[in-house]
Amino acid sequence: MSDRLPIYYFANQVYQYSFAKAVYQRLGGTFLVRYRHRKWRFQWYLRKSQREKFSLPGFDSLPAVRVHPDHKRPLPDPGLYLSNSNSRLHVSHPESKTIFMGHGTGDKPYGGDEKNLLTYDYHFIAGPKHLEKLRDSRLEIPEEKCIPIGNPRFDEYVNGTIDRKAYRRYLGIRDTERKTVLYAPTWEWGNGTLHQLVKPLIRELTPEYNLIVRPHYFDRKYIYRYRLWAERRGFQHVYWSNPANILTNDTMYDFALSDCLISDTSSILYEYLITRNPIIVIENQYTGGHHMPPEMDIHSIARHVDLATARRVRSVLDASWTNHSRADYEALLSNCFYFNDGKSVDRVVEFCQTLRWPQSG
Repeated sequence: MSDRLPIYYFANQVYQYSFAKAVYQRLGGTFLVRYRHRKWRFQWYLRKSQREKFSLPGFDSLPAVRVHPDHKRPLPDPGLYLSNSNSRLHVSHPESKTIFMGHGTGDKPYGGDEKNLLTYDYHFIAGPKHLEKLRDSRLEIPEEKCIPIGNPRFDEYVNGTIDRKAYRRYLGIRDTERKTVLYAPTWEWGNGTLHQLVKPLIRELTPEYNLIVRPHYFDRKYIYRYRLWAERRGFQHVYWSNPANILTNDTMYDFALSDCLISDTSSILYEYLITRNPIIVIENQYTGGHHMPPEMDIHSIARHVDLATARRVRSVLDASWTNHSRADYEALLSNCFYFNDGKSVDRVVEFCQTLRWPQSG
């Protein structure tokens, strides 16, 4: 019998599990959901991936998924609980441990009650920006509880293990000579720009560029509507990435195919730094973000446009590769994230393996 604590993964929404999938591939475990319909949704999206034969190692069969309906009721089973949501995990077994992984390190504040973060035994820290966000939230997490790991989502990109050709075929991208633009706005919480800009961007960019549209998870229901709109008008070279498909439409896959990012207040602005490719920020008048020092602020190096200019963004985009400084992007990446060496999952696994059942006398 293994002396390691069994592992459980918790999140409030399906897309948040994408931040834990690389850990699951290595360590296995059980996924926890709050509601039965979320269990069905989670399993449906995984089955969809398997039907399309685009599964990842470790997901060839459905993982164990369990419903824990009352988040205030103690979790009775002893284990190591990794959470991607800012919720308090009530554990009743004295040997259980809780670790907060989160689901993004952008400038928007944590959802829910930020003080829930104080209840975790450990925090996996993506980098200095992560710590700055905690400080700006007035949350004092003891240093011994902060485990520096970097961003595990970067590993596939850094290690070159993403099958670009297979994903290009999956999306249906035919013209590989064009540059590809990724448009990935946030949702209503953050003044997301999808509804204002998706049609203008399709009109403006698809004559010359491939355009991947990746709405926020909470706006995924609009994909069908906008795709049908584009098809009826004969627009080509526009492709759709559904963030609920955590295996088939992973964020890093879209990064791997794209040459530039257009976004607003999504945390994807900072994750995209791993590509060192140009970023265009749409200024959407959102005022609820955290204050960041210039060396950790995407606005200090990215091109930014207002909503009106974004509707005619072609000229800005055409110029985005001119005088683009990869060195500046590299510096901001290093200022925001630890390591970036393709070994962040290794660090997670190594730390989790140190948390074992206590040896009896």
